[in-house]
Amino acid sequence: MSGNLQHRLRLIVITDQELARPRSILEIVGDALEAGAHAVQLRDKTASARDLQDVGSKLLLLTRAAGALLFINDRLDVALAIGADGVHLGPEDIPVSEARKAVPNSFLIGTSTDNPQEAAQFQRDGADYIGCGTVYPTKTKSDAGQIIGLSGLDHVARSVDVPVIGIGGINVERSAEVSTTCASGIAVISTVMQASNISETISSLLAPWAESDCG
Repeated sequence: MSGNLQHRLRLIVITDQELARPRSILEIVGDALEAGAHAVQLRDKTASARDLQDVGSKLLLLTRAAGALLFINDRLDVALAIGADGVHLGPEDIPVSEARKAVPNSFLIGTSTDNPQEAAQFQRDGADYIGCGTVYPTKTKSDAGQIIGLSGLDHVARSVDVPVIGIGGINVERSAEVSTTCASGIAVISTVMQASNISETISSLLAPWAESDCG
């Protein structure tokens, strides 16, 4: 497992403009990057490709300046068009194996599963990281699926050599709990999008991961 990628994926900030209001996601992401976030995923299930391209290009300026990664959710075409660092593919998107054939070697591909065998197959297909959940109950994603808990997350993390990122209902307090598993990091939406103090929230989310170690 790449130590550098594992470090940069300790916290993925996933955008949601509705949850961010009245602030813009550009404002929130800017503050999150300044506070130490190293990865951002642009997620908007309703936006057109043109709108994603517009927002993604602006986010890319911020992430490049901060030395952070930018992923585009679902849309491989948009990710490649704007020069993003990677894409996060869902079950209805192009298969990981086909995407890997179409992108440069340095391009990062993430996908999601809570099944250890499927995670191992995704790794063989060329996935660079696995998003795994739902760890805790969440209202953010209507398609979040069943709750797998810390044990389910740990099981998936132990089944692959690529970073596994816990997602679903993770807040500041739960970040510390997730850090006791073999997961490499966490992904959050509302915890950052709705934070009153983004700098403090980012620091608190990252703190438990400074010394996390999979035993």
